[in-house]
Amino acid sequence: MSSIALSATDFESTVTDNDIVLVDFWASWCGPCRAFAPVYEKAAEANPDIVFGKVDTEAEQALAAAAQITSIPTLMAFREGVLVFSQPGALPAPALDKVISAVRELDMDEIRASMAADGPGADGRE
Repeated sequence: MSSIALSATDFESTVTDNDIVLVDFWASWCGPCRAFAPVYEKAAEANPDIVFGKVDTEAEQALAAAAQITSIPTLMAFREGVLVFSQPGALPAPALDKVISAVRELDMDEIRASMAADGPGADGRE
């Protein structure tokens, strides 16, 4: 499956309705974003069980601001609706594969327990 464009109207439902979602925040004028795009698309094709979303930060400025994007490209990974990875910069294919493997291997019960111990709003939500 190839990547899908995400907007403010479908971002939250995509993240909450799927087990694993990767999101690439990018812009057409960004050289590193253009370099990362084929790496991201190849990973999307190789991992059809994961949703690979793309957010055009020029078209979706409010969404990029809400996600606190200060540098592009920025890759975020969500597992069971929880943000588990966020890093600016274009990743080479082996590094992206490592992120995908790490996200797959997360113990979400442990992460939720840790979030609960940190108190309300620890996951960025109120």
